[in-house]
Amino acid sequence: MFDEYKKLIEEASQRVYEVAKRTDLDYAPQLSARHNNKIWLKREDQQSVFSYKIRGAYNLIASLSKEEQDLGVVTASAGNHAQGVALAANHLSLESIIVMPKTTPEIKIDSVKRMGAEVILFGNTYDDAKEHALELSVEKGMQYISPYDHPLVIAGQATVGVELLEQHPNTPDIIFVPVGGGGLVAGIAAYTKANNADIKIIGVEPDEAPCMHQAFESGKRIELERIGIFADGAAVKQAGEENYRIAKELVDEILLVSVDEICAAVKDIFEDTRSIPEPAGALALAGLKQYVAEQKIKDKELITIFSGANVNFDRLRHIAELSALGENREALISIMIPEKPGSFRRLCHDLGPRLITEFNYRYADKKLAHVFAGVQLKHGTDEKAKLIKQLKDKDYDVVDLSNDAVAKMHIRYMVGGHAPQAENELVYRFEFPERSGALLHFLSDMGESWNISLFHYRNHGAAYGRVLIGFQVKENEREKFQSFINKLDIPYWDESENSAYKKFLS
Repeated sequence: MFDEYKKLIEEASQRVYEVAKRTDLDYAPQLSARHNNKIWLKREDQQSVFSYKIRGAYNLIASLSKEEQDLGVVTASAGNHAQGVALAANHLSLESIIVMPKTTPEIKIDSVKRMGAEVILFGNTYDDAKEHALELSVEKGMQYISPYDHPLVIAGQATVGVELLEQHPNTPDIIFVPVGGGGLVAGIAAYTKANNADIKIIGVEPDEAPCMHQAFESGKRIELERIGIFADGAAVKQAGEENYRIAKELVDEILLVSVDEICAAVKDIFEDTRSIPEPAGALALAGLKQYVAEQKIKDKELITIFSGANVNFDRLRHIAELSALGENREALISIMIPEKPGSFRRLCHDLGPRLITEFNYRYADKKLAHVFAGVQLKHGTDEKAKLIKQLKDKDYDVVDLSNDAVAKMHIRYMVGGHAPQAENELVYRFEFPERSGALLHFLSDMGESWNISLFHYRNHGAAYGRVLIGFQVKENEREKFQSFINKLDIPYWDESENSAYKKFLS
């Protein structure tokens, strides 16, 4: 079956290394120890364009006739294929036009331009850009270079599979492959199954762009009405025709992973390699972790494709925020406590010796206070369930918000607002050494003399914790309060006249 690909892959293996590199297959010791399997990373981030896409793009372009090459090439891409086409065209001294969605990360756009390609930004998704690129292909007579749906592109991507089977010291049990349009998974499956049908091939897609998964479920290719673009390198509305033809026969399973799971996988790869994958580059590892947890497998040889590292630096903040949730290392909870002095200190004591990652509150009611808190977990969902039960046993009203999209994407940044009922409010900013128990110690020192009307704390991984607190202090107690603050021996700033506070919180 698919014997025609044997020759195509052999030819690609002779051609792609004119521009591509033979990337490493690295053992991941921390991941392996944590998940009780031998886990290997195929490092396609080591390519000059930081993605495997150069393999398929160059294989197709270099195979064109001289007449076709002279007309130039055009393609559509969310970034990685664009860089592959631009590099291939530059290497062969060809004209190239790249149509990219307007949502493409700036790092990918700049990289394509540096390689001499003409960049056109069109639409908000890959599919929008593809439609425009096909129109340009007809209009200008240029050769359209598909990112995935072409036998020569598939054969070029298949060289990833050729390498990893040669590099692995034994025989892998499962290979996890990221899936967008399906070129990489089709190529790896075609080569791997031809050499060893017992090796499982599992594709992994983002759950907000499940085109191949839906095709498997439906028994035919379908076009998704809408997709999410967090993992922009895999954000495709419809799987490729040739890719699906191969995948439905040779790929064992397609997994779907969430944005949180992808973010956690980004962090995992960084911790083992000190390299930072783009979201699509960490897809396969997210699927591997999900599969290992659900299937309870141990002592297997598992390979995951680290497929790309073209991530905008400013996206890292968002990825870092969600990685702890994706790894079940943080719980976001809403807790209701009495609105009276000492309530915060008692709550921190009842939370136990856990690291508080976030603590948000604004005075709104004279009887009850709603606190938005983040708590670090060391033992995942079991620990979270135990924590929530412990708090409920102490008569706290607790709601788990860890999987609430509105809470983790918006509400955590919006807790606050004007509080005219918070009379005699003073606002101070504090810094204290960031360590476990520091927040509880800080609140314990404050005692129960003054009611807290505003509280904002977030652990940003810095050496010092930064807290903004509002206190209700009557005029005749100001001197006593100031004396108390001075005795804390903690750096502080009086922000009661701060313009931002006055505009949005007072």
